[in-house]
Amino acid sequence: MKDNGISKEDLAPHVAELLELKAQLDPSSVDPQKNEISKKGNNRNNHQSSKKNNEPAEAESDFITPRSENYSKWYNDIIRVCDLAEVSPVRGCMVIKPWGMSIWDQIRNDLDARIKDHGADNAYFPLLIPKSFLSKEAEHVDGFAKECAVVTHHRLTADPSGEKGLIADPEAELEDPLIIRPTSETMIWNMFKKWIVSHRDLPLKVNQWANVMRWEMRTRPFLRTSEFLWQEGHTAHATAEGALDDSKAMLDQYAELCEHLLAMPVVKGAKSPSERFAGAEETFTIEALMQNGWALQSGTSHFLGQSFGKAFDVTFQDAKGKQQDVWGTSWGVSTRLIGALIMTHSDDAGLVLPPRVAPVQVVVVPIPPKKNDEEGKVALNDALDKLVVDLKGAGLRVKVDDRDFVRNGAKYFEWERKGVPLRIELGPRDVKGGFCVFKYRAGSEGKETVNLGEAADAATKGLNDFQKYLLDAAKERLAAGVNINTTYEEMKKALESDEASMYPGAGLFLVPWKCDATNEEKIKEECKATIRCYPTDVNEMGMAEGKKCFYSGEDATHMALFGRAF
Repeated sequence: MKDNGISKEDLAPHVAELLELKAQLDPSSVDPQKNEISKKGNNRNNHQSSKKNNEPAEAESDFITPRSENYSKWYNDIIRVCDLAEVSPVRGCMVIKPWGMSIWDQIRNDLDARIKDHGADNAYFPLLIPKSFLSKEAEHVDGFAKECAVVTHHRLTADPSGEKGLIADPEAELEDPLIIRPTSETMIWNMFKKWIVSHRDLPLKVNQWANVMRWEMRTRPFLRTSEFLWQEGHTAHATAEGALDDSKAMLDQYAELCEHLLAMPVVKGAKSPSERFAGAEETFTIEALMQNGWALQSGTSHFLGQSFGKAFDVTFQDAKGKQQDVWGTSWGVSTRLIGALIMTHSDDAGLVLPPRVAPVQVVVVPIPPKKNDEEGKVALNDALDKLVVDLKGAGLRVKVDDRDFVRNGAKYFEWERKGVPLRIELGPRDVKGGFCVFKYRAGSEGKETVNLGEAADAATKGLNDFQKYLLDAAKERLAAGVNINTTYEEMKKALESDEASMYPGAGLFLVPWKCDATNEEKIKEECKATIRCYPTDVNEMGMAEGKKCFYSGEDATHMALFGRAF
């Protein structure tokens, strides 16, 4: 530029503008004093651009809103600053980032083994479902009609007028429009008709890991998005008892997954008739309590009866040679479990991950010796290598953060925010003393000095203790969060101002109830509460017997768990 005759004075405003843009994209990359100078050198544009520039800078801030200030904002902040997901260019859909996807991988691996132990084999079915299939089961089509995304054309063409760019080719309209799958019952039962002939073909159990599309108007990352990832199991049986047992057994697997892997206790129960899956005779659910007192449906299993078998004419020849209709189930969990995980354990400092589901259970941060200390470097590397081998040998998932362009304090901050259960620090003094330093993400305030030779055993025990600590805390929260012996007026008053942003909230309400869809809808209108489930344990114990419905005053048929829900 000097060769072209551009002076420093002419160049200064442009340099200042570039520095300002850099500061907005990465505030940590710009020296505060230099940044201040650049602002002064560009005063002409500062006032006009400040409003525009503040918006993206604020949106990308690494600040986490405290739960007590706004629980909903806190949840969104956790997802953003912990690199779990972000908004995509497609309305209602999200991009799951590597850290979020690695958590889903842990859930999927654990659950896939459970599904196979349950006797189901993995398969894959088309993303596109003919609209005519969906129409075969009346309740099913009613339940999903408003959520369906429809493919009507098979080709694009240039707009002849040139005004709209590409348009759907009018000559390429499909005779039978295709639905992007909201769920796969119709496609799978169409295939079951081909695969099931004899009683020897039953039970037939398949599972699919896939994405589905349900058009949502109001979305929350992981909790409710138009597209999400899930598994859906579908089974066919010769008897009603076989199908019913299968649906209940899979619900038990979901509950065990939540408690064992996610350290998240759940309430198992049956949905009320108005809350059942479209086309099901019974829907069983697991409900989890979030920190703000709202419920989250975390998995469902459906006893379908013979509805889909009859709709798709799926029959089998029994042992006596007689044709019989098939009984069915379907069951599934989704990436919604990541949302449940966040809201069960995380705090104002960031994500908190139970060790069993954490993609990285231990992060080791080596603290390098002075530049000229070659002997110290060798000793540190040898100790580090042995430590990592020992930890991995104990079956732990380990990451060494040896980035030389990031300060140690920034590394600690990053991994704490991402929820890694255990950080191990190892420096020259530690190596000479034969020890390392442990710091757990939660459950203990201070650091802990551990002998290097005992580090793997100590880490294993400490992580098991940490898993138990999180589960115990969640169990206590669930027990304290369920209100009993409550009148309807007391519940209504408690829920009047109970919004998703509140922390802590009113919790859930276990009450005697007479099953009545009309009254259920009235309660939903009056205080936005829904029946989360009829809890299995208290209803099997006969807790509702002799009690009056808390709403109608009539004889109770069930104990019902009411509450606000995501």
